Amino acid sequence: MTTEQTTASPQPTRVTLAVGGMSCAACASRVERRLNKLAGVTASVNYATGAATIDAAAPTSVQQLCEEVSAAGYTAEPATVHRPALLGGGDDEEVVADLRRRLGVALVAFFPLADLSAMFAMLPNTRFTGWQILLTVLAVPVVVWAAAPFHRRALAGARHASASMDTLVSVGVLTATLWSLHTMYLRPGRTDAPEGVWAAVWSSDSIYLEVAAGITTFVLAGRYFEAKAKRTAGSALRALIELAAHEVTVLTRDGHEITIPTTELGKGQRFVVRPGETIAADGVVTSGMSSIDASAMTGEPLPVDVTSGDRVIGGTMSLTGRIVVEATAVGADTALSGMIQLVEHAQQGKARMQRIADRVSAVFVPIVFAIATTTCALWLLLGGGTDNAGAAAIAVLVVACPCALGLAIPTALMVASGRGAQLGIFIKGHQALESTRDVDIVVLDKTGTITEGTMHVVDFTVTNGFDTCEALRLAGAIEAASEHAIAKAVTEYARRHTNLPIAQSFEAQSFEALPGLGARGIVLGKHVLVGRPQLMSDHGLTMPPVLDAHRNHHAAVGHTVVFVAVDGAVVAAVAVADRVKDTAAEAIARLHRSGLRTIMLTGDNEPAARAIARQVGITDVAADLLPQDKVATIVHLQAQGNRVVMVGDGINDAAALATADLGMAVGAGTDVAIAAADVILVRSDLNTVPDAIELAHATLRTIKGNLAWAFGYNIIAIPVATIGWLNPLVAGAAMAFSSFFVVTNSLRLRRIHPGRIHPGRTSPELE
Repeated sequence: MTTEQTTASPQPTRVTLAVGGMSCAACASRVERRLNKLAGVTASVNYATGAATIDAAAPTSVQQLCEEVSAAGYTAEPATVHRPALLGGGDDEEVVADLRRRLGVALVAFFPLADLSAMFAMLPNTRFTGWQILLTVLAVPVVVWAAAPFHRRALAGARHASASMDTLVSVGVLTATLWSLHTMYLRPGRTDAPEGVWAAVWSSDSIYLEVAAGITTFVLAGRYFEAKAKRTAGSALRALIELAAHEVTVLTRDGHEITIPTTELGKGQRFVVRPGETIAADGVVTSGMSSIDASAMTGEPLPVDVTSGDRVIGGTMSLTGRIVVEATAVGADTALSGMIQLVEHAQQGKARMQRIADRVSAVFVPIVFAIATTTCALWLLLGGGTDNAGAAAIAVLVVACPCALGLAIPTALMVASGRGAQLGIFIKGHQALESTRDVDIVVLDKTGTITEGTMHVVDFTVTNGFDTCEALRLAGAIEAASEHAIAKAVTEYARRHTNLPIAQSFEAQSFEALPGLGARGIVLGKHVLVGRPQLMSDHGLTMPPVLDAHRNHHAAVGHTVVFVAVDGAVVAAVAVADRVKDTAAEAIARLHRSGLRTIMLTGDNEPAARAIARQVGITDVAADLLPQDKVATIVHLQAQGNRVVMVGDGINDAAALATADLGMAVGAGTDVAIAAADVILVRSDLNTVPDAIELAHATLRTIKGNLAWAFGYNIIAIPVATIGWLNPLVAGAAMAFSSFFVVTNSLRLRRIHPGRIHPGRTSPELE
């Protein structure tokens, strides 16, 4: 084998960098182009998440990649499993706080500046000694300090021979400001007030400070709300990471216990998990018994009983007994780490949809500058004079400033968010709205989404002539001492159906919890057992035929049945189940009427899942699913050309919520699910699902209308400005009107009433 053969075709290494300092999609494109110029490098830069995913062949190093990003005018650092690019953190907090301060200053100065600047420009006889200083004092904080981020990024782009929306904003602000200062201090202008409003407008002096301040204020507002949304993008990953145990107690070969960081735990090592502790890694139980709260991974409220030979998952919690686990997967190989990677990957991929205004900035900005420069040159060549040439060029820059473009999406989102809050719906960003296009399948988690997520007694049957009330009190007394989910349901049921408080009237003596089986104790001198059928058979008790039939009936529909024995005789059976939400069937029917297909996904068993699905009118059911199975199901549906909405509430739903085209989290769910979703349903009423889809559709139509107006306005207004038909002040007014139109059009969303649909229409009514 030759030396050339041994060194050829090195395998590329995938690197993820957290890139800072990007302000629009053009910035991401600039970084991406810079990285792709390196030999052996294929890069994809995501503006929304600040992540650069790079496949780099050796000998390209991470340091070299970071230096290349820095050379493009941005910052970069390696993203890690515990600090992914999506996590944001302190830098994001500082950016939001900085934008809030700048926006506050701009708002305070803008309104008086707008009034005074227009008045002094059109009505010279209103001017007084020092009026120029007053306007300057009001304008400088806005156009210099508040607009500083735009100026800095425009300058950085100029150094690299590129332009973005920041460039247009900066140039528009500075041009309007400098021309205004020139007019105020070097050319005092008229002293008489022309007759008539239009005469005053057309003959006004070239003072455009309110235009400069308005551009700054409007664009800052859009950037502020965008930054707030971006700051929360990584909260799902933060919450998932916090699930992991930080320390683990391992067993040495001689049986001693040593506490070490979980990062030092190795595959094959045995570790101890006590009640209340989080399981540090995936593994197999080698000794002991316990009830495991696996809701983080399965979403089901019922604890899972494990004993020797059973598998457990890292990130879940032991509730009762002490167990010893042999690690089968550690670190990045655990199921929890896999969920973190799924959420990060899904959010990065979905967030590639950028603002429309940013997507066209690479073309729009240079064209505007070219038109303004050409306009000025033609006016000078044709003998139009410096004033007219400058006024026409400024009018082009001012009328083309992207206020309406910048407001088109944020204002609609703000109004939709406010209306959504009234309806119990929170929309996180424009990605959620765009994702509603052509959705055709709604996938719903079962527990906590379609159902209430807590166990309830659905039937209590006694036999052998035993008194029902006494059986309830005895069972409740035993279960009151247990923390098991079934025990809580039985205790609550007994409290509601007996006259006296259980714990005070029938306190259990000699109580003993039997992990995986039930519990026993002595109540008023009677020996009471409450638990599974195996507990009864272990004590040699015969099951009455009536109660056995009762168990078979409920098991067929997915209910869990436990039995009550008193002094050696089985006297009662208790069926517990998770109840369907009151509005679930109505909500599913609304989705079906809208032409959407519904599918229920759950980690619960098949009979229980089918029983719930029948109650709400869902025919497609997938049961016994782990989190990765839910993700695989959604990916499979997407591969068939479907656009999928996922509705869930648990930690186990986070990856599926992020993978779906549109994720909706029930507000009563976990922080992880809420963070991973695009839409949060604040109320537990499942009708908020079709409400949210209808509101999103209406908001998306409004945004499209706003953008159509903003672009159409520029297409018409820019040519008019080039031929000198727009005084810069009129251009500023036209720009303000464009923004006003966008805002008022967005405000129509306040009158939306989801669910009120006219015959033959599939969209919510706007009154």
